[in-house]
Amino acid sequence: MPPAAAPTSDTTAPKREKSAPQKALEKLGLQRDIDLALHLPLRYEDETRITRLRDTRDGHTVQVEGVVTDSHISMRPRRQLVVTLDDGSDTVNLRFFSFYPAQQKVLAVGQRIRVRGELRGGFIGREMVHPSFKAVTEDTPLADALTPVYPTSAHLPQTYLRKVVASGLARAHLAEILPPEVLPPGLPSLREALHFLHHPAPEVSLATLEDHSHPAWERLKFEELLAQQLSQLQAQRERAMLRAPALQAEREGLQERLLAALPFRLTEAQRRVVEEIARDLARPQPMHRLLQGDVGSGKTVVAALAAAIAIGAGWQCALMAPTEILAEQHFRKLVGWLEPLGIGVAWLTGSQKGKARKQMLERVASGEAKLVVGTHAVIQDQVEFAKLGLAIIDEQHRFGVQQRLQLRQKLQGGELEPHLLMMSATPIPRTLAMTYYADLDVSTIDELPPGRTPIVTKVFADGKRDAVIERIRHEVEQGRQVYWVCPLIEESEKLDLQNATETHRQLSDALPGRMVGLLHGRMPAAEKAAVMSLFSEGQMGVLVSTTVIEVGVDVPNASLMVIEHAERFGLSQLHQLRGRVGRGAVASVCVLLYTSPLSDTGKSRLKAMAETNDGFEIARRDLEIRGPGEFLGARQSGAPLLRFADLHEDAHWVAKARAAAAVLLDRHPRAAEAHVARWLGGKAEYLKA
Repeated sequence: MPPAAAPTSDTTAPKREKSAPQKALEKLGLQRDIDLALHLPLRYEDETRITRLRDTRDGHTVQVEGVVTDSHISMRPRRQLVVTLDDGSDTVNLRFFSFYPAQQKVLAVGQRIRVRGELRGGFIGREMVHPSFKAVTEDTPLADALTPVYPTSAHLPQTYLRKVVASGLARAHLAEILPPEVLPPGLPSLREALHFLHHPAPEVSLATLEDHSHPAWERLKFEELLAQQLSQLQAQRERAMLRAPALQAEREGLQERLLAALPFRLTEAQRRVVEEIARDLARPQPMHRLLQGDVGSGKTVVAALAAAIAIGAGWQCALMAPTEILAEQHFRKLVGWLEPLGIGVAWLTGSQKGKARKQMLERVASGEAKLVVGTHAVIQDQVEFAKLGLAIIDEQHRFGVQQRLQLRQKLQGGELEPHLLMMSATPIPRTLAMTYYADLDVSTIDELPPGRTPIVTKVFADGKRDAVIERIRHEVEQGRQVYWVCPLIEESEKLDLQNATETHRQLSDALPGRMVGLLHGRMPAAEKAAVMSLFSEGQMGVLVSTTVIEVGVDVPNASLMVIEHAERFGLSQLHQLRGRVGRGAVASVCVLLYTSPLSDTGKSRLKAMAETNDGFEIARRDLEIRGPGEFLGARQSGAPLLRFADLHEDAHWVAKARAAAAVLLDRHPRAAEAHVARWLGGKAEYLKA
C-alpha cells in the first residue's frame, strides 16, 4: 500500500480524497500491513514454464509464447479482436470481446507476447478467449514462483492487489510472538508460512495448497484459532472478576409457587437445567449461560422459573425476543403464569407509541414491572430499569452481534452486573461450542415433553402442488389447521411478496367457505397480531406466511406444514419451521416443495430433513454445509468468522489452541495480548458478544 502522506502543519488543508482502489481495500478490511499479509490467495497460476503449442491438449490452461502474425477486428457475430499467435510449433487464435487501444498496440502484428489461458477447439482452429497476456522479449525471465490470485472486488485489479499485498507482506511485523512451549512441533514460523503461501515454489503440490493441508496452512489455522480462543478465555476471566447480585431461590418462595401453579409437570431435563441456572444465579459473579434445546423442548417455562428466582429475590428480569410475534407469545404465556402470583409484567416493542409507551417506561423505571418482555426495544437508550438482576435473550443467534454488544453495554455501568441467560432452539454443535461459545456455560434440554407426536417429512417437486392443495383441503375438513410458508429473501422482497399473495389467492379459491390468512413482515403490527389471533384461536384454517412464524408460534391443532421453495431456506431454518407442527396429539406432516434444478447444497439440506428430526444432528449437518455464520448472527454484523480454519475439519486444532490459550494467559500475558492484537485488531469485541 502506498505510504500515507506526511502530516502537514496547515490544519486547514483539505483531506485528500481516497482513490477507488484504496476504498476497495478498506471495504475488504485491508487497512494494516498485517491485514495485507494475511490476505491469502484463492488459487495460483503457474507462470513458471512455457509449453509448446504442439505439446498442449484442449481443455488445459497453459502458458505459451510467440509472435503475433495477424491482428484484426471482426464484426461477426459481434465486435471482437482476433489475434493469431505463432510459437514456431503451431498457431492459436486469441479472441477478445472487450479491448482497448493500448491492448491492441501490445497485440499488433510482429509483437512478441506471453499468453496464459484455457485452450479449446474453435471453428477456425484452436483458440483462447480473453487470455491474460503481456509483451516480452526473447530473454524476459519466467516467474520463479506460482503466481497468486487473490480474493478481490471490481475496483481492485489483480496486478494492483499483488503489488499492495507484496509491499504489506514486506513491511508487516512478523517476528515470532509465541513462546516455544505453546507451538505445535513441525510447523514453520508465521513469517515462513506467509511468504511461502504468497509465493509457493513451482514444484509444490497444488493439492496441498488447495485443500489447506500444507504445514504452512496448518500454522495459520493454529494461529487464527489461538487468537479466537484467547479472546474468548479473556472474556470469561474478565467476567469472573465482575460482581452480580447473588439471587438465592427461597424455599417456598416465588419459584416454588410457580412450579405448583403450572398445569403440567417438568421433564427431568427441564428440572436439571433449572437447577444449573439456579446454582449460577446464587453466585456473586454474573451468569453467562446458553440454554439450548430442540424445537418444543420447553425452554419458555425454564426462563419463567429463572425469572421467578430473580423476582423472588427482589430484582427485575428482562426477556428479549427477535420478533414481535415471538415476544408477544412469551408475554402471553408469562402473564398467564406470573400475574396470578402478583407479578407485574410489562410489554415493550418498537411499535409502541405515545402514552402507552410512556406508561410502560414508567412502570419499568419505578420497579413496578418486575418482568419486562419485548423485542430489541428493551435495550434502547430511554429504557431504564430500577433494579435489573437477570436478562434473558431468546433465539440469541437471530440478533446481530452489534445488538448483543449493545445489550452487554446496557447491562454494564452499575456496581453489580445482571446475570445473562441466552436461549436457542438451534442446538450448537460441539466444535462451535468449543470455539465461538467457549466463554459460555451450556445447559441442554435433551428431552421433549410427553405427548409430542413425531413429524413425517415428505419432499416433492413443485409439480405436485395440486396434490398438496388436495391434502390441505382434507386436513381442513377434519377440523385441523395448516401453515403454508413462502420464502422472503431481502434481494427479491417484492417478488416474494407477490408469490405469497398469489399463493394466498390460489388457496382461497381452492377452499371456498374457509378462512385463509396472509401474514408477512410488511404488515402493521396490529394487523399481524389480528391474523395470528384468528389462527391461534382456530377460526382460520390455513395461514400463508413468510418466515415471521419461524420461531415460537404454538398452535397445537396445526398438523400440516408446507414449505414452498424449500431449497431456498437454511437447514436449521427448515427444522425450526417444521417444529411449528406436531405440537398436539394429531400425527403431523411437513411437506417440502422444491423447484428444479437443485444445487448440491439444496439436495443435502432436503436429504437431511427427510432423514432426521433430531435438532442436534440437523445442527451438525448445517455447520458442515454453511459454516458458523448462521449460528452466530454474524451476517448482520460484518464481524469476521474463521477465514483459514474449518470447524468441521480442524477440530483437533481447536483443542490444541484452547490448551495453548490457557498457558499463554497464565504465563505469557504480553504475548497473548500481542497475538490477539495482530490477528483481531479492534474486532476482538465481536467475539465476546
